[in-house]
Amino acid sequence: MALTGSVKEELSRLDIKKSSVRKAEVSAMLRFAGGLHIISGRIVIEAEVDLASTARRLRAAIAEVYGHQSEIIVVSGGGLRRGSRYVVRVVRDGEALARQTGLLDGRGRPVRGLPSAVVNGSASDAEAVWRGAFLAHGSLTEPGRSSSLEVTCPGPESALALVGAARRLGIQAKAREVRGVDRVVIRDGDTIAALLTRMGAHDALMVWEERRMRKEVRATANRLANFDDANLRRSAQAAVAAGARVDRALEILGDDVPDHLKYAGELRVAHKQASLDELGRLADPPMTKDAIAGRIRRLLAMADKRAGDLGIPGTEANVTPEMMDE
Repeated sequence: MALTGSVKEELSRLDIKKSSVRKAEVSAMLRFAGGLHIISGRIVIEAEVDLASTARRLRAAIAEVYGHQSEIIVVSGGGLRRGSRYVVRVVRDGEALARQTGLLDGRGRPVRGLPSAVVNGSASDAEAVWRGAFLAHGSLTEPGRSSSLEVTCPGPESALALVGAARRLGIQAKAREVRGVDRVVIRDGDTIAALLTRMGAHDALMVWEERRMRKEVRATANRLANFDDANLRRSAQAAVAAGARVDRALEILGDDVPDHLKYAGELRVAHKQASLDELGRLADPPMTKDAIAGRIRRLLAMADKRAGDLGIPGTEANVTPEMMDE
């Protein structure tokens, strides 16, 4: 998950001045990483993230934008969970912050998606929603066939809100439920690059694009190598089969074969895996590929006609399945 960490570290350092954009980011982070709890009759907000820098960014925004104090609790990793987690907790002003960030509506009821002010905000607000959601619960895999950028969502409503924010940015994202967990996923490489740019992860984008280009070059090289290997293998198999047919043709015709055709046939038999170009260069005097191919073709045709007249197996009789599988 090195790429994911790089993106989150860079986004955590991004300097945002506009108040509405910071509010959209905080709302998204609390929605995708947080939850409301009632402790001793008081509403408490907790948001759990995987990087200390993300936790510090959220805590600073809560204090500077909303004027509420929070604390950061470090939860050590153990069992299946590797690494420490960081919980940003707002106790004293939890209910006020929940209303301000849209976690609660005007009647004090929990909101499942994102607040309307954020959903209907500007393009910068939509970028902030994605930035906050990614910082909270996003991941980016290595470029390649299975590359993806995805965000785990607390429910289908928040997943649809995130898809809507992407649409406002001209980006196609899909909401999916996988094993009971709602996710928003982007798999197209160009779309991932566009979203990283919109979120502000320019340095991480350069690393991702470099790895993506390297993978594509390697994949192209492998395809070409496999293509060349297959062509060489087919050429060698065809040459071996042709040598077996020529051998049979010389046997059928005996002394009744013209000297120029016999010479070409003997070259083929002597060098069974050589290409027609190579056979032409081995001839004395050298011949073109078409000339050597024409002589061998006439030799085989003459032998097959003679075999048909005599009622005996033709030149194909010497070609075995094993030759074609070599």
